[in-house]
Amino acid sequence: MSASPFVRPNPCEDPALRVVGFHHAGGSAAVYYPMGREFPPSWELALLDLPGRGKRFAQEPLEDMEQVVDRAVRDLEPFLDGSPLALFGHSFGALVALETGRALQRMGFTPQWLGVSGRVPPNFTRITRLSELDDEELLRTMVDMGGTPGRITEVPEFVARFLRVARADLRAAESYRPDPGRPPMSCPLTVFGGTEDAWAPLPAMAGWQNESLHACRRRVLPGGHFYFLGPALKGFTRDLIAEIRTVTAVPR
Repeated sequence: MSASPFVRPNPCEDPALRVVGFHHAGGSAAVYYPMGREFPPSWELALLDLPGRGKRFAQEPLEDMEQVVDRAVRDLEPFLDGSPLALFGHSFGALVALETGRALQRMGFTPQWLGVSGRVPPNFTRITRLSELDDEELLRTMVDMGGTPGRITEVPEFVARFLRVARADLRAAESYRPDPGRPPMSCPLTVFGGTEDAWAPLPAMAGWQNESLHACRRRVLPGGHFYFLGPALKGFTRDLIAEIRTVTAVPR
């Protein structure tokens, strides 16, 4: 039996809720790991590493969103007979969370809640294609966003691996063309964003309302694209937990 692709910072047997986290382009489960310290004892945080990083660093990264979602759904299958699920993703991970949630809904397993962050809605057309930048410019752009430590440039082997994985994620996101006639999610949806996020400007975020039958809730926090990292992560985690408790029937 293959090892689980999930990182579980606060393992919990038969949790009241399992919150699944999807990382940003070029990222890994490690970005959310400290959040587990803030979780209620009866909840579990399950962080998925997609191929090419973390627990799956030796696997070939995926460049197609359909393949990414298919892999995520298969990874989640062991959880589908147990505790209810909530899904959360940031940036590229927001699209993965959304489409994974849709796939689960088609299977008859609708998540309790969907949280998306730092990503314009699927019907928003982005002109800039980061995957087509040369290595130097792509690395500079990713570091400037704030989610990639600048010290990565000190180790050429790390740079090459990071760019390979980031490009694959970006190609999957940039080639993503959702069916405009697909039904909306039937679970509550919360959109998180940073006040200074040029990659997910707040006026554009209203379009997420089309993705859920519920009224779309919004939480805006100070900062740029990675507004929740660093000292802000603890407060962000508490906001996320409070949001889930507000819109679901998960026991306290």
